[in-house]
Amino acid sequence: MQRIIIHWTAGQYAPNLTDLEHYHYIVGGSGKVHNGKYMPEDNENCYDGKYAQHCGGGNTGSIGIAMACMYGFKDSKNVGNYPITSVQFEVCMKKVAELCRKYNILITPDTVMTHYEFGQKHPKTTSYGKIDIIYLPPFSHVRKDEVGDFIRKEVRNWL
Repeated sequence: MQRIIIHWTAGQYAPNLTDLEHYHYIVGGSGKVHNGKYMPEDNENCYDGKYAQHCGGGNTGSIGIAMACMYGFKDSKNVGNYPITSVQFEVCMKKVAELCRKYNILITPDTVMTHYEFGQKHPKTTSYGKIDIIYLPPFSHVRKDEVGDFIRKEVRNWL
């Protein structure tokens, strides 16, 4: 595995069947980690159609982890009824650190990133324009362009 891409589901605090199909791991609002339908190794080769389709143009070699939340998000002033919870965020960062350790993935902007960052780096993919993750309700002081670095710092703290 080459990288980890972090998402929010734009749903409620519990993963639904679509979430389980598209992400390897989903962290619920209470911090419970749910395993998706596919294992990360299923994304080593995405030509067989049996893999977690979490990042258009970036699925091969990528582990997809999501926080089940952010349904109704419009902007930092209107986050909807299911904002990222503090416990959910911390559990997600810990899980990403565990995955980095297990798969020997260094923590860099090219190997641990948000879906938003992947899309910005790959504008000709369907991931371009995705907004997960551009805002962290528990850390509202973190600006959109700082979210990825903030996440990587938190993951390093768990190592």
